[in-house]
Amino acid sequence: MNDISLTKLDKRLKFVNIIGLILLVLIILVPMVYILFASFMNPDVLLSKGISLDPKDWSLEGYKRVFSDMSIIRGFINSFLYSLSFAILNVLVTMMAAYPLSKDDLVFKKGIYIFFAITMFFGGGLVPTYLLIKSLGMLDTVWALILPGALSVFNLFLAQVYIKTLPKEMIEAAKVDGANEFQIFFRIIAPLSKSIMFVIFLYSFVGMWNSYFDAMIYIKSPELEPLQLVLRKILVQNEPNMNMIGAQTAMAELKRIAELVKYSTIVVSSLPLIVMYPFFQKYFEKGISVGAVKG
Repeated sequence: MNDISLTKLDKRLKFVNIIGLILLVLIILVPMVYILFASFMNPDVLLSKGISLDPKDWSLEGYKRVFSDMSIIRGFINSFLYSLSFAILNVLVTMMAAYPLSKDDLVFKKGIYIFFAITMFFGGGLVPTYLLIKSLGMLDTVWALILPGALSVFNLFLAQVYIKTLPKEMIEAAKVDGANEFQIFFRIIAPLSKSIMFVIFLYSFVGMWNSYFDAMIYIKSPELEPLQLVLRKILVQNEPNMNMIGAQTAMAELKRIAELVKYSTIVVSSLPLIVMYPFFQKYFEKGISVGAVKG
């Protein structure tokens, strides 16, 4: 549709949409740019006069401090391994559950749907979940972070809708050739569902990468801590406490350290997601559009 065929109302709505999108981009982009510039700033200059474009006011001290801390490097490796393992497991379990749910002749399909849907609105709570994890012997292990969320009901419904859009003729032809359900799933459904699988992978990876609460509850060993928990500890420990600090110079130094590492750690923790997203963008857009439109 070109501008000639648009009515005055359509043009106004288009203008409002463009302005709204520009404002939305600015709301997202301005804080990101500020954090990026602040991570290279001398903390004394940042605290006194804010962002400066003078190269003399820039410093790499924050990044040096971050990368010289072995706990951050270990946490980075842990988070990557946890997120990768969790995302792969989530894709596998979700797709294998979504395939039978996409069949119209599935026995007790409505009851299974209700069973899964209830878990989206009601949970057992923190204490029962903690007791369950403890009784299973998963406290202070990687499994406490990976296994409980191995199936996302939201992703399950999204994948189920996507699979229903696939051509049924291919599945019927495979059955005629003698293929069983596992062969159909791995040789037909999975290759044709790459888009939605990448969407689920991205959702799961980002969710695990940004998660720290489960690790804070279930993980006690420092060598198993993910990056977000390590960064949280660093920032909390560097926050000045008025009840514990007597000397003004000590308080000023703690403020300086907190400001020094705060923005650098945000950039470091966000970098993998920023690098990864462009490679998934094509599949992400396709998977979301098909899953949302066709149902």
